[in-house]
Amino acid sequence: MEKTFGDHRPLPGDRGLYEVRFHGRGGQGTVVASVLLAKAAFLEGRGVQAFPFFGVERRGAPVVAYTRIGSGPVRLGGSITNPDALIVMDTSLLVSLKDTWLQGLRPGGHVLLNRPTVPEELRQGSDHHKIRCIDAGSIALRHHLGSPSNPLVNTVILGAFARMTGIVSLEALEEAVRTRVPGQLRENLEALNEAWETVEVS
Repeated sequence: MEKTFGDHRPLPGDRGLYEVRFHGRGGQGTVVASVLLAKAAFLEGRGVQAFPFFGVERRGAPVVAYTRIGSGPVRLGGSITNPDALIVMDTSLLVSLKDTWLQGLRPGGHVLLNRPTVPEELRQGSDHHKIRCIDAGSIALRHHLGSPSNPLVNTVILGAFARMTGIVSLEALEEAVRTRVPGQLRENLEALNEAWETVEVS
């Protein structure tokens, strides 16, 4: 029987819905990340939905995935055009996405980038968004997740995202990893916790 976790945090805003859009590349675990976030929210009694959008289905190709978290059942369909949060798992995508990737992000929305520092061009004119960075690739490699050419950053990214937003608890996220990640459980949990402790939250 699955563990369940009490939900003590109201969803941000007044919609009863929190929407996250993930941008990554094939092989990074982008789709798995969207599912793990949904699973953690489900364990806290939320309504959830997670699904990918694939262009060309191959390693390294751009991938977009979506997670919806609701205070009740989630009945919306279709892609997320006005997310509450954006997660960019490969910032090389920002070149091809140009200025479009931030479009639609709700005021006060969270942005998490997989890179050591926030690019200067994003610091300017982004006062209405909360942008944070984490060097997810380095953390993943320290815990032997993936390879230098393709670190698996999904659990790292989720640890940081959960801490910076408070949208799910660390305990629920750990349980989601235990139930949905088939291999390297110890390494994934350690990487998740390092990211949780590392990301800037203020």
